[in-house]
Amino acid sequence: MNTIAVFLIAFVAFEHVYFLILEMFLWTTPRGIKAFGLKSKAHAEDTKILAANQGLYNGFLAIGLLLSLFDSDLKMAVFLLICITVAGIYGAYTTKKIKLLYIQAVPAILALAAILI
Repeated sequence: MNTIAVFLIAFVAFEHVYFLILEMFLWTTPRGIKAFGLKSKAHAEDTKILAANQGLYNGFLAIGLLLSLFDSDLKMAVFLLICITVAGIYGAYTTKKIKLLYIQAVPAILALAAILI
């Protein structure tokens, strides 16, 4: 795996660690509320269990990507990056927040490109 691919995969993994922290631990804080554009603190409280579950999944993605680096497992990295790309596109489309596309899907697409080139 080339150095650029390793760097980009690690970047995407660490992004997902950050998403885990935001969703599992900071969801109801001003930082979490602002990051996800939540309507209110009450809305954040009402949805914190769902967000924690979502954060856990982001953690699984991060661990998978990091394992793919340690094992030089290109198939696992490609699969997870495709999943992240699809999730980013779907999230941007369903929430009408193009920012999700740039934050989640674009880095995964760049990492995919670095692997496949």
